[in-house]
Amino acid sequence: MQTLSVELGHRAYRIHIGPGLLARADLVLPHLAQPRGIIVSNTTVAPLYLARFSDTLERAGIRIESVVLPDGEVHKNWETLNRIFDALLTQRAERRTTLIALGGGVIGDLAGFAAACYQRGMPFIQVPTTLLAQVDSSVGGKTGINHPQGKNMIGAFYQPQLVLADTDTLATLPDRELSAGLAEVIKYGLIRDLPFLEWLEANMEKLLARDTEALSYAIHRSCQNKAEVVAADERETGQRALLNLGHTFGHAIETGMGYGVWLHGEGVSAGTLLAADLSRRMGLLTQADVDRVSDLFVRAGLPVAAPDLGYDAYMNLMGVDKKVEAGRIRFVLLRELGDAFVTGDYDEAALRATLTT
Repeated sequence: MQTLSVELGHRAYRIHIGPGLLARADLVLPHLAQPRGIIVSNTTVAPLYLARFSDTLERAGIRIESVVLPDGEVHKNWETLNRIFDALLTQRAERRTTLIALGGGVIGDLAGFAAACYQRGMPFIQVPTTLLAQVDSSVGGKTGINHPQGKNMIGAFYQPQLVLADTDTLATLPDRELSAGLAEVIKYGLIRDLPFLEWLEANMEKLLARDTEALSYAIHRSCQNKAEVVAADERETGQRALLNLGHTFGHAIETGMGYGVWLHGEGVSAGTLLAADLSRRMGLLTQADVDRVSDLFVRAGLPVAAPDLGYDAYMNLMGVDKKVEAGRIRFVLLRELGDAFVTGDYDEAALRATLTT
């Protein structure tokens, strides 16, 4: 097991990464305010891991209840969120009862947002079971739901007490979901960690083959990068926005195509290539740089060609992005590989060419 800390003063918390962690009640017990927890999971993950994890905690003297939600990005909405509130009220959850998210990014975002709201805040723990959730969405305290007009537009910053990333859960992850998680892994190399990007280029086949050592290293390195950024800028007033490389375009793809048609990581992949192309058109990257980025995403099994939504549709969808400032869309672009920046100063003709060529 490897352990990292997200340094946020008195709200600092640990990220444990390794195999067999669903059997480690000792890692969870110190973070429970009372001997009770409510696990939020979904119809895909619950049959695989809910009973095992519940038994672990119950054998340690913890009373466990659960709520199982439908699976998929299309369910990341008010209706599903309210099902969590219904369960919490029905089960008479208290302010000191801990909510535990067992699943991927959708479950983590829903449960975290519910925890932030219920009785104005209850403790919660992240137990991510997908690669994308283990390297990104479970860390940093972003919670929320989607709106028909924009992804993740309603939510709250609310930090977990603990992140427990059991790498054994990746054994049951579909190949498409594994690839989607690799999009966020690659992102860290592109925005701030060129040596990691080079390591990914040398080890992509090992990651796709689910080599335990390679996956553990990639998860640890990704979480280390994110923990450092979050500690420096918890509420995304500055450098944390760099973590959104490809996301402004990618969220437009996810929303425009209909939630769940493109996985989040697939949208990020195609969106990152759009960001790289815009960086090239602005004279920052070379075509060789763009080809290098594209090759890595292709090797990861990810799409690099964005859907043709049309320029106007892209602009309308990106107009509700959270980085919009004074009515101007701001993008995360690349000065070079391993060095990203946020800007609203871009050539609109270049942007049109990127979205229509």
